[in-house]
Amino acid sequence: RLSHTLLYIKTFYNKTWIDRYNEPIGDGTVTLLWSVTVSIFAIGGLVGALTVSFLIKALGRKGTLLANNALALIAALLLALGETAGSFEMLIIGRFIIGMDSGVSLSVLPMYLGEISPRQVRGSIGQFHAIFICLGVFIGQVLGLPEIFGQESRWNFLFGFLALPALLQLCVLPFLPESPRFLLMERRDEAGAEKAFQAFLGRSDVSRELEEVHAESRTQNTQRTASVLELFRKRSLRWQLITVIVVMSCYQLCGLNAIWYYTNGILQKAGFGLTLIPYITLSTGGIETLAAIISGLVIEKIGRRPLLIFGFSAMAVFFSLLTVFLHYQDRFSWMPYLSFTSILLLIASFCSGPGGVPFVLTGELFEQSYRPAAFMIAGTVNWLSNFAVGLLFPFIQEALQTFAFLLFVVVCAAGAVYLLVVLPETKNKTFMEISQSFSKINGIPDQTHEREMKDALRCCFTEEQDRVTAAFV
Repeated sequence: RLSHTLLYIKTFYNKTWIDRYNEPIGDGTVTLLWSVTVSIFAIGGLVGALTVSFLIKALGRKGTLLANNALALIAALLLALGETAGSFEMLIIGRFIIGMDSGVSLSVLPMYLGEISPRQVRGSIGQFHAIFICLGVFIGQVLGLPEIFGQESRWNFLFGFLALPALLQLCVLPFLPESPRFLLMERRDEAGAEKAFQAFLGRSDVSRELEEVHAESRTQNTQRTASVLELFRKRSLRWQLITVIVVMSCYQLCGLNAIWYYTNGILQKAGFGLTLIPYITLSTGGIETLAAIISGLVIEKIGRRPLLIFGFSAMAVFFSLLTVFLHYQDRFSWMPYLSFTSILLLIASFCSGPGGVPFVLTGELFEQSYRPAAFMIAGTVNWLSNFAVGLLFPFIQEALQTFAFLLFVVVCAAGAVYLLVVLPETKNKTFMEISQSFSKINGIPDQTHEREMKDALRCCFTEEQDRVTAAFV
């Protein structure tokens, strides 16, 4: 999105090559280096996602987030100092490391937010994750303006700002409790879980929350963290897993990243000067942030399912319109304005649901012991799809030209239809209730599942009554 900054980086690659080898870098070599620089971020994200299950087992949710900040700080140093050191290798390695940081945080942070949130506001709190991603994009666009760091002499300082969120988290997160569900169900630390619930909810009586977690714990077949293979074999979670794979695939394959190939060209054809375009594209980051905030405000009223279905359906409509507008763009002088409007509406549609809800949904569809494996699979699908779009879209665009977006119409429409048919609503439901809503499609008898839940709750309430009676006596 910062096309002028990217040109400065390519210029740095060429200058470094001349300093080393006393000759300009070849077109094929610079293309290869740039392709590696871009794609290695997704490879780092994949590596980070694959380590999540092991990290949270050893360090917990909070500990993993704290340790992950080390990757962000290392990456910020490498990226910011690469030009000074005359090393494009530092930029490539820094991109890989910040990709790892993103791969870990995109899995662990939604998991942590989902487990510490009351079910009545679980979606809204989970959407903070998407809101701050969009806000980060917008801040990056502002800092990349020519008056700030969007100049050839200052572009490397832009990367130094990667360290600020990490430093802020290192200052704040140590004072927040660990996930109470993790403490109770995996570490068997009831006293710690009670204190964590009290800290997050701001009240001393958290017996209802503890009872809910105890009931969920009793319905699980295992108290240990399940592996990815065990999740694939679990019949009662089959359609939850398929749903997460479909949603995460659509999240990356819906085509949002691909529209940035066209944005600057559309604005140029609309008659905007090159110096003005960076300021106009600020509107894309602003629309992203605004749509994500609105989504967070309404998700508990409207629900996850309608937001996802609406988002993907609207994207299919606007991609269709964008295809038409781009096809006739050279014939009518006013057509580029419609194309850019379609892009803004595409961004708003994405951020209204598909941009954040998939991460909330991944945390809600699985029991505690299977959640880490689910996030590992979701992260793997997410980063592989991201890599595929970056690798294949330039070739697809070259072959199909403006009709390339019709592929994304198919993806978005298919995703909307799947969610309409398969996905139940999850708002304001406990994790056990969400699991029960998939019983029929998974081929698990409802009566059996209900009996297990009632027995678990009966045991929980009996224990509570015994404790009250003993205290009274």
